[in-house]
Amino acid sequence: MSAFILWIAAVLALALLWWAFRRKPGHAAAATQRSSVVPDATIGQAPSGPRASQVPAAPPVCELSPSVGWATAPEPPAALSRLVWRQPEDLEVSRREQLVQAIRGIPRPPRSLQQLISPDFVAKADSTQLADLVMAEPLIAAKVLGAVNSSRYGLEKPIAHLGQAVTFLGMNSVRSICLQYMLAEAFKPGLASAQKAFDTLWASCGRASELAVHLGKAMNLPQQAGLATQVVLGFVGQLAAASLLPANRLQHWLEADRVGRTELEQELLGLNASELGQLLMQNWSLPAALIADVGASGRVLVTPAGQVDTTRVPTLGLAYLCAHLGEHPADARTEDHTQLMQGVTGRADTHHLAGYLNHPALSRLPAGLLSVEVQACLAQSLQAQSSSPPQPTQAEVAVA
Repeated sequence: MSAFILWIAAVLALALLWWAFRRKPGHAAAATQRSSVVPDATIGQAPSGPRASQVPAAPPVCELSPSVGWATAPEPPAALSRLVWRQPEDLEVSRREQLVQAIRGIPRPPRSLQQLISPDFVAKADSTQLADLVMAEPLIAAKVLGAVNSSRYGLEKPIAHLGQAVTFLGMNSVRSICLQYMLAEAFKPGLASAQKAFDTLWASCGRASELAVHLGKAMNLPQQAGLATQVVLGFVGQLAAASLLPANRLQHWLEADRVGRTELEQELLGLNASELGQLLMQNWSLPAALIADVGASGRVLVTPAGQVDTTRVPTLGLAYLCAHLGEHPADARTEDHTQLMQGVTGRADTHHLAGYLNHPALSRLPAGLLSVEVQACLAQSLQAQSSSPPQPTQAEVAVA
């Protein structure tokens, strides 16, 4: 019996020693640390339950983690999934060199274009400096005045000076018109059969830049001039493609959406319009940062918003949206707020755009699209499309 009592005492003593060991500070801290680890399934989510206050929120891996709601997107449609975006390095050396030579055959725009789009000039130039810059190119100045005095703007009295045009239309509008005419010096169809394609592209470019100006004002966006410039330069690639594509394929190319155009461009030219535009602007020695922004806005077609630096998403999305609405103004011509965004992003070539436009910084976008100025611009564009093809920028070029 005494042996049994001694055995029980020994077991109790060992149990007390084990309990005391578990209460040491180091092990207690380790136990607390283990209890605060957030399971993998809850990373980036707020913990729940009575212990939530004891569990620190796990820092996100990056700002664009899949848990960010605005960046998520459904599976792309089949047409977009099949599209393989090709870059210059993907081409065989001989074909790439051949394409570069063809691009070098496109004339350079006036030298004043460099100054017009330079960051310092965009940020600091006043109306007098803009007028002086354009007046140094008499042909461009005449075309700009012709455009300002067209029926599109409904002036009661004709404007005779660029300074007046700036006062009436604003710096950003006049700068965009100037930029379009300077680019028009580089893009002139060699065949009469290609004229319709160029007229259509110039009309779309004009509408897109005008929408960028109105939308920038409606949303009170910073750097509104930069957005309009990016939108206009986004059409350089399409104009380059129209210059290089066989004339007998232009109509089919023109009627396709951006997915179809990209496929046809890569089939016939090797690269798509966005990549062509970047090569051409590099040949013109335009600012590298601006070329990168224009290229990134073109790649919205195939790039989910979650794969882009979150600080760049709003501008890239707006640039792509304005370019799209320049070609398809009916997509946003509505008074129904609930149907607006569905109309804007309900196509294969705007599938990824939806993620960009859901960015929190663009929460005022629906109101901006429904503003009086933007809807009036869209209505005017639709009216022009329903009549004979408009030529807001190319008509005066052809006359000149």
